[in-house]
Amino acid sequence: MSDTLPALRASLAELVAVDTTSARTNLPFIELVQARLEAAGFSAQRQRYTDAAGVEKVNLLALKGGDEGRAALALVGHSDCVPYDSEWKEALTLTGRDGKLYGRGACDTKGFIACALHAATRAERLRAPLLVVLTADEEAGLIGAKHLVKAGLGRARHAIVGEPTMLRPVRANKGYCLAEVEVLGKEGHSAYPATGASAIFRAGRFLQLLEELALGALCEDRDETFDPPFTTVNVGLIQGGKAKNVIPGACRFTVEWRPIPGQPAERVAKALEHIRQELMRREPGFEARVNVVRMDAGVATSADAEVVRFVSEQTGNAPATVSFGTEAPQLTALGAEAVVFGPGDIRVAHQTGEFVPEEDLVRCEQVLSRAITHFCGTP
Repeated sequence: MSDTLPALRASLAELVAVDTTSARTNLPFIELVQARLEAAGFSAQRQRYTDAAGVEKVNLLALKGGDEGRAALALVGHSDCVPYDSEWKEALTLTGRDGKLYGRGACDTKGFIACALHAATRAERLRAPLLVVLTADEEAGLIGAKHLVKAGLGRARHAIVGEPTMLRPVRANKGYCLAEVEVLGKEGHSAYPATGASAIFRAGRFLQLLEELALGALCEDRDETFDPPFTTVNVGLIQGGKAKNVIPGACRFTVEWRPIPGQPAERVAKALEHIRQELMRREPGFEARVNVVRMDAGVATSADAEVVRFVSEQTGNAPATVSFGTEAPQLTALGAEAVVFGPGDIRVAHQTGEFVPEEDLVRCEQVLSRAITHFCGTP
């Protein structure tokens, strides 16, 4: 297929062999990649932080070429992966079959990282800086990328953010937000309803108003480049009550919403508070708490942006949008025009038997190599 495939496969096997499940430290992975980049003439910087569980995490920034204040191009990949099933015995052993390479992270996003390393370490005589960025805790909420933004690290004019996009240039993605709602009632014997107040019934009334919002006003603000073209709302978790014969005193549920770019991420958060206050007005004694735990806005890069046009021309694929979150908003916040791009299909990520097609790896590496030449060039 290509004389680069054996090298890409060997690199990916090495990356997959390091367990970078988000609950673990990613330091061994960073040390492995940093050594390769420094051997190729990159200067590396680590940004360390400790996650909520007290585990050390590291973002890596490796720069080569030029002396400008920010890079001409950044290649960005997240080092962490979701957990794998213990029954998947070969999760950390790259396995080839029928033109596909199987392993945890092979698709999301170690395949992209292998391509980026191959392209970057072979880049010589650059006239403008090339930056390779590896982040931690993307799967846990873009935490590593947010640390970069807070510190102002990782600035670039153009950025290619690695995700499995089937080699399509993704120019926009929806945001991702979460809130936890707790509705309170009063416990009592279920045979005597008047002795208590059902938190679950109260939560049902809250959820009815939320569903009306999701199917009504939120659908009116549209971006037809997305599928679906509006902000979506989901209640994926709910828990309440102690026993079948006890009037429940509390009910908790989690609200997730994915705002379209340009719509304030706090719109749904404000709507949740409005619903809470409306039910308090309607029902004396109604009590609920809304705790917003994550609020990441969507992002859109113009289809005419140079980096979007370049990847589109190189792949022959038109710019697209996705409804899942990426680190493009953070790179945009750091001043880059960002496109999301990479080998593999997001629909096979996060599952046992995750894989990346060998052909995708080869084509991705070619595009990244050409992007380095185009944006960072030779003198």
